[in-house]
Amino acid sequence: MEISPGVHAIKMLGADAFLLTEDRLTLIDAGMVGSRRRIARYVARIGRSIEELDLIVCTHGHPDHIGGVAELSGAGVEVMMHPADLDGLRLGIREVVASRSRGHLIQYLTRPPSDATPLLDGQILPLLGGLEVIHTPGHTPGSVCLYAARDRILFSGDVLQVIRGRLTFASAFFSHDMAEARSSVERLAALEVETIAFSHYPPWRRDPSGALRDLVARAAG
Repeated sequence: MEISPGVHAIKMLGADAFLLTEDRLTLIDAGMVGSRRRIARYVARIGRSIEELDLIVCTHGHPDHIGGVAELSGAGVEVMMHPADLDGLRLGIREVVASRSRGHLIQYLTRPPSDATPLLDGQILPLLGGLEVIHTPGHTPGSVCLYAARDRILFSGDVLQVIRGRLTFASAFFSHDMAEARSSVERLAALEVETIAFSHYPPWRRDPSGALRDLVARAAG
C-alpha cells in the first residue's frame, strides 16, 4: 500500500516494512526470516526490481525487524543500524544471563547482520528530501525513529503503538527500559507530523503532532 508518494507499506512476516521508491530502492526494516519473497513480489507488482535495492535501514534489532536482512543484503546492499543495538546483538550467553534482561535475551536469539554501517543520532540520510535519524532508546538501547520533514512522516519502529484507538508508548513486555522509552518520546513531540508510520498498525493521520504532545503530557502527569 502506498501511504505517501514514493512510500509503500509492505506487510511482512512479523512487522511492516516501508519501501522508498526513488532512483534506487530503500527498505526501512526487513521483517522476519522468510520475508524476502513478500518484498520481491510487491516490488515486481509496482514495476521495479528487487535488484534495485541499495539500502536497508533498521529501526532496531528485534527479529521481526531485522530477520529478513540476511536474505536481502546481497552484493552492494548497505545495512544501517544504531551501534547500541549492534553491540547488544553480539552479547554472549553469559552476559545475557547475568543481565537478567528479557530484552537482551531477545537480542541474543536474533541473528545479527554480518556487516552494518552505524546509524547515528542527528544523521540526515539522503532520502525523501532528508530523512533524520532520531535516537529514541528504551524499547531497545539502539531504537531509532526516522523523520521526513518534507512529507512530515514519522517512521516510529516500535517506539510507539496503538492500544484501544489511543497512541501510547512501546510495549513494556518487549522493552529494555520503559522509563527511558517514555522519556524518548519527548523528542518526537517537537516534530510537525502528518503521518505516523507504525510497524504493527495502520498509519495514524488523526492530528499526530497533538497526539504526541498528549502522550508526553500523560508521561509527565
